[in-house]
This record gives sequence, C-alpha cells and structure tokens, in this order.
Amino acid sequence: MSNLEQFKIDLKSLALGTHAFGFDLDDAYFAAIGAPAVSSGRLHCSLTIHSGEGFFDMDFHTEGSVVVSCDLCLEDMDQPILTDNHLVAKLGSDFSEDDDLVTVDENEGILDVSWFIYEFIELNIPLRHVHAPGKCNPAMMKILEEHSAARSGDGDDEGSTDSRWEVLRNIEIKD
Repeated sequence: MSNLEQFKIDLKSLALGTHAFGFDLDDAYFAAIGAPAVSSGRLHCSLTIHSGEGFFDMDFHTEGSVVVSCDLCLEDMDQPILTDNHLVAKLGSDFSEDDDLVTVDENEGILDVSWFIYEFIELNIPLRHVHAPGKCNPAMMKILEEHSAARSGDGDDEGSTDSRWEVLRNIEIKD
C-alpha cells in the first residue's frame, strides 16, 4: 500500500523561495486514496511551490496514464493523462477550500496534496472513453451489434414497432 505521508507538506517549515517535490503514482496510490473512478495507473506528478509571505503558489504537472473501462466493450484501456494545474494555499485559522484557494490551519501547517492530485487526474479523464477504432474486443462488439439490431426492430421502416410497446397502445386512459 502506498504511503500517503509523502503527500503531506509542512508549509510552515518551507523557507521563502521555490521548492520542488516529485511523486510517483501507481496502483498502490490509487488503492490508498480510495479512488472512486481509477484503480490503476502509472503517473508522475511534479509539484513546484513558490513560498512567499503568508502564501504558497503551487504548480502541479502530472503525466502518465490511467486504466479505465472502455464504454463500448468494457475492456480495460490506457487513458493518457497530461495536465498542469495551479493551486494557492495560505495559512489561516481553519482549513477551508474555495475554488483555487486552500486555507490551511496555521497551528498545524500541513497540507495533504494527495487528494488534490487525484482530482486533477480525474478531471483530465474524458467523460467518454473508448478504444481507438478497431481496438475494441471483437466478441463484445459482435454482441453489442446483435443487441442494437434487436432493439431497433431489425428494420428501417417506420411502421415496425417493438412488440413490448404494442401492449401499451391498448391501454385506455380514463379521466
């Protein structure tokens, strides 16, 4: 299991200036974070923090690929990820998130970036993910075509109706 401790950054201990961090994300990371949409992948995230007086400007660069299910054939497929994200943190009285500004409790001073990185990855996954043409599982595509033809009535004429709907036509609506 991935150690998520490496993603906890002590902002109070950072000196003024630029600081660089690197994180390798693998299956153990996705399991440890409890990722709802992704369970497998290989990525690298570079984090650059520019610390100033009371604020921390963070730039995330993440690239690699995650494994998602193809929407057509349901087989696993690699989805490339390349994303650059920006986040600003400041120390304050309580932890809060507001768009791209995170307020970290100044007594603690620790910011866990593990979930932010996951959100950046998930937001970079397209809503629809399918294999390149011809790469889907041929057996599954055949079954899908058979069911699509059966559902459409096997005919192109407008008079053909699915027999399941015929029963509904005979129902009378009484006011």
